[in-house]
Amino acid sequence: MNKKMMSEQDIRTKYITPAILAAGWDRDLQLREEVSFTKGKITVRRKTVNRGEQKRADYILYYKPNIPLAIVEAKDNNHNIADGMEQALNYAEILDIPFVFTSNGDGFCFYDKTFKDTNIQAELTLEQFPSPDTLWNKYKQYKGITETSEKIVEQDYYFNPNDDRKPRYYQCNAINRAIESIANGQNRILLTMATGTGKTYTAFQIIYRLWKSRTKKRILFLADRNVLVDDPMRKDFKFFNADSNNRKMIKIKSKTVDKAYEVYFAIYQGVTGQEGFADTYMEFSPDFFDLIIVDECHRGSAKDDSAWRKILEYFKNATQIGMTATPKETKQTSNIEYFGEPIFTYSLKQGIEDGFLAPYKVVRVGIDKDLEGYRPTKGKKDKYGNEIEDREYNIKDYDKNLVLEKRTELVAKRVSDFLKKNNSRFAKTIFFCVDIDHAGRMAQALRNENKDLVLQNSKYVVQMTSGSEGVAELENFMTADEPYPVLVTTSKLLTTGVDADTVKFIVLDSNINSMTEFKQIIGRGTRINEEHDKLYFTIIDFRNVTKLFADKDFDGEPVKVKETEGDIPTEDTEDPVTEDGQDFPPEDEQEIPPDVTFDTDDGESKRVKYYVNDVPVSVINERVQYLDASGKLITESLVDYTKKNIRSEYASLNEFLQCWNNAEKKTAIIEELEQKGIFFDELKEEVSKDLDPFDLICHVVFDMPPLTRRERANNVKKRGYFGKYSETARQVLETLLEKYADEGLANLESLEVLKVPDVAKFGTPVEILKHFGDKKKFMEAIAELENELYVA
Repeated sequence: MNKKMMSEQDIRTKYITPAILAAGWDRDLQLREEVSFTKGKITVRRKTVNRGEQKRADYILYYKPNIPLAIVEAKDNNHNIADGMEQALNYAEILDIPFVFTSNGDGFCFYDKTFKDTNIQAELTLEQFPSPDTLWNKYKQYKGITETSEKIVEQDYYFNPNDDRKPRYYQCNAINRAIESIANGQNRILLTMATGTGKTYTAFQIIYRLWKSRTKKRILFLADRNVLVDDPMRKDFKFFNADSNNRKMIKIKSKTVDKAYEVYFAIYQGVTGQEGFADTYMEFSPDFFDLIIVDECHRGSAKDDSAWRKILEYFKNATQIGMTATPKETKQTSNIEYFGEPIFTYSLKQGIEDGFLAPYKVVRVGIDKDLEGYRPTKGKKDKYGNEIEDREYNIKDYDKNLVLEKRTELVAKRVSDFLKKNNSRFAKTIFFCVDIDHAGRMAQALRNENKDLVLQNSKYVVQMTSGSEGVAELENFMTADEPYPVLVTTSKLLTTGVDADTVKFIVLDSNINSMTEFKQIIGRGTRINEEHDKLYFTIIDFRNVTKLFADKDFDGEPVKVKETEGDIPTEDTEDPVTEDGQDFPPEDEQEIPPDVTFDTDDGESKRVKYYVNDVPVSVINERVQYLDASGKLITESLVDYTKKNIRSEYASLNEFLQCWNNAEKKTAIIEELEQKGIFFDELKEEVSKDLDPFDLICHVVFDMPPLTRRERANNVKKRGYFGKYSETARQVLETLLEKYADEGLANLESLEVLKVPDVAKFGTPVEILKHFGDKKKFMEAIAELENELYVA
């Protein structure tokens, strides 16, 4: 058969695959075809959720499983040999692969990122495809892998034959970079991975490969909460306790330690200065551990004078790997100064783009007293009889210095109404409040707003703050199959370490100014659970906290900002932690009884917090915001956003009309615009007009008077357009026109519409097509009908 007549699949089967195998690549162990390495970006359109296309490589070649060396992009023989190189290079960049090949079956175009003395890109015959050893040797030279370090880098990943879990591509990138860095002698490493991307599983694979190769024989895994230690031991690290008689893994729980184990787990405060555990880490010699993993290293471990930092300095000869979603960089605290620049970063934006993390939409709610402020009348007293200081109070004061109780009730009602309206009353929701007192009052208000469900189960609403009994329900809240608790109020406790992948709503009613804290809070919603229909989450923001999404630091590369000389000390709010791994409330979070006062510098006694129960509040504006095609939150009106984006595609009305009229399928234009971030359904709501997408564009973007679908359908009828068709064909078209008027354009361009009852009454799809002559003539009739609809 002539090559030009062959499909791409034929070219691959007859030419490309045989050439690769002939070069010595093992089909079962080293060659994978049609490898999908992303999940497909999730897009949210009102209540409709769709996944985009997965990124898929035609071939990926591995030296060993999960150590990829090359990518091969295939085309049919009507393409040039180098066609597809740009896409392949993009994939190679994502997959951290240095060698790229393209082929049309005549030979290969080879792009060599490691080139030294040769051209970076060259053509090869089919017989010249390089062997695994050839590429591996080039790879080793490129990465600086020596004969000694090769044993470490070659070590296989852990694989459980009874579990089909495999590392995702970005986890492989992080693992391989860490292993290669350690093999080359680097002893301080920072990995930055967004919440929900599997940092603990990544850490396990790093530890396993180093332990299995006997490069690191004794390992310490440090975290700051029990849940961040107990969960990994039970789940990702269970291999080390697979045999009940082994002595591989243990958690340090007391001053007395057993030094016969190999993998140790501990919470920082369990081995430093907390009562009962004073300096437990010093029971080990400074050289006892070869490797230390520091989980959530944005917390206390980054601070020079932190008690936790003492552990790392004591075991200074060990390789230390910091892992975090949010490197902490302030003038006094720096992960980067201690661990060095991140050797790998996987951001929230990239996770959403790949479809591994859930996208979000934001509902911003403006309350009158938040936007306008509140000043009490002279001599006004709060509900406890305390005279309120006469000054202007604003959103920074509410629930910290002054409580407007009706505001708390309004927030509880607004969220409860939103959940009811969206049929989401059993969607797990976290309310982030100002302090413990605020979280308690919010829980009360929520119970009053949801009496019916609270009476069914008192755990429908639970307060989870330091010292509260509700903390005992944390495991149930994190478990997808446990229905209760549903609505949880907190302050600091749930900002990190809570892997509740069914959280669908995050309510922000706290003044959050720390980017680290904001990222951690948003991370509570980013996990996906398709089994429980969790593909995106909604942030309901009452304090304009989501303005931080627009900050360049939100999803940018971490930048070291610590000043090492001449600093002026500023407040650094590390979250204190109890010895059992639960948060102590910061000073401004501690509950203060209503009658407590404090003395100021001038000797006057003033209340810490005023409680006002007779000031009315109301919602004065509300806006839903979505992520655009580039992953940024749309902060302008949808009208302005749509006008700007469509104008970038079509400079004038005439250009748009020409493209519309020439399109074989009008829906293709609409779908393309939706892929580029145009929200037609939401736009209809904003302009309060139920218009066809065509009329929305003409009206919103080009300031044309709009016509409704019904008006367009009636205009077609008035022109007597159907007279040239047979009786049955005319009736079919009239029925389709009615469906357009009621439901829109999509019904006209799908043959599936012939099966719906209103149309099927005229016969089977085959019988209906015969009334027009054949399928082609039917589609021509539909195209003509569309043209009639959109006559100027």
